[in-house]
Amino acid sequence: MKTDVLIIGAGPAGIFTALEMIRRGTKDRILIVEKGQPVEKRHCPKDITGHCVNCKPYCHITTGFSGAGAFSDGKLSLSYEVGGDLPDLVGAELVQDMIHYTDSIYLEFGADTKIEGVGNAEKVKIIRKNAIQAGLKLVDCPIRHLGTEKAQDLYLAIERYLQEKGVEMMFGWECEDLLLVGEKCVGASIRRGNETCQIEAAHTVVATGRRGADWLERLCAEHGIAHQPGTVDIGVRVEVRNEVMEFVNEVLYESKLIGYPRPFKNKVRTFCQNPGGFVSQENYDNALAVVNGHSYKDKKSENTNLAILCSHNFTTPFNQPIAYAQKVGELTNMLGDGHIMVQRFGDILDGKRTWQRELSRSNVRPTLPDAVAGDITAAMPYRAMTNIIGFIQAADQVVPGFAAPETLLYSPELKFYSNKVKMDEDFNTNIKGLHCLGDSSGWTRGLMMASVMGVLMGRKLTPEN
Repeated sequence: MKTDVLIIGAGPAGIFTALEMIRRGTKDRILIVEKGQPVEKRHCPKDITGHCVNCKPYCHITTGFSGAGAFSDGKLSLSYEVGGDLPDLVGAELVQDMIHYTDSIYLEFGADTKIEGVGNAEKVKIIRKNAIQAGLKLVDCPIRHLGTEKAQDLYLAIERYLQEKGVEMMFGWECEDLLLVGEKCVGASIRRGNETCQIEAAHTVVATGRRGADWLERLCAEHGIAHQPGTVDIGVRVEVRNEVMEFVNEVLYESKLIGYPRPFKNKVRTFCQNPGGFVSQENYDNALAVVNGHSYKDKKSENTNLAILCSHNFTTPFNQPIAYAQKVGELTNMLGDGHIMVQRFGDILDGKRTWQRELSRSNVRPTLPDAVAGDITAAMPYRAMTNIIGFIQAADQVVPGFAAPETLLYSPELKFYSNKVKMDEDFNTNIKGLHCLGDSSGWTRGLMMASVMGVLMGRKLTPEN
């Protein structure tokens, strides 16, 4: 099989590469290969069963058209300061311009016109003052909230638009390897069950998202694709009552706080805040269960959840940060018998595990009902746990009650985007014809920045006449 542009992965980066090429009038043949299913066939059985059934061969929440985007909280961060290191590669001004442009495309396909976190300047000053006093930095980023259920409708509209415009899509096919001739990529080999296929392409775009980060890391090592170990994030998902977060939720919707707690001074940050949201489970390869958070437009809980992530930067001789994070997750899963673990903050400080009966008496009731009460500190590395505890105590000065004894901590929350592929500003790797985008490339984090990288890639592949 031959095509002009082969896109591996139908997450936001891959989708917006094809979308921008179409909008610029490309005559090239575009083929998207996705190992998951189209949006309309992605259904999580947990809605019916009430618990995770560990879908095979892939988790429907993390895999399929739009990637985890269609089943996530669906928030678009509208500032270049949020979403990874892409501004370092192509420039902050260009990224901010592309955020505005990409946001307009989301609006065309049905995104909510309301922007959260704007118009409360005086109240933001109060939050920032409290953050400064606590030794934290507040990044007040405007947010466009799609909502988990609304995001699925939006990406379905994009999927159908691309198909109508002639973009070919192969679902259920997994990329096994790249096809290289010398230092040139000429396509990829793919598999579906016992079927195999080789696809030749002038340009191969790898956009496999966080789910494909470890796979891309292996390919980089095997084929000499220039890369470097980057940052790996290990943390927890925190859940509190809405009353505790009420002021911040009203003013900012999502409060992005950054700190460097003593004694280690690793970077610790909040991420993916979900007012009235629900804690969720995602499954990765080898049945690795990790925690995440969802926020719906129409369905609300009594709680707010958010991630607290501790960044680890490894140096020589260690070069397997993704494997390190996976081991932390596997150990936590083992202690929880394959389930997400949850523990009260007060029990952590008291040096004891949490029991299920204690959760049933708490003000904060878990929104992930099949989470197992236990001791997450038995699996979390000491450095990460110490940083997280210090950060929660500092955040309590910004949000009084955040460090309450009944505050819930779920584990593991892991972000697999540590492998950073070396590229120039046109997204060319050292292998001719190969480009790497999105979270798996190590340059972006989140829906908007991955989408922006796709737009820029589409423009590189379809120059204006």
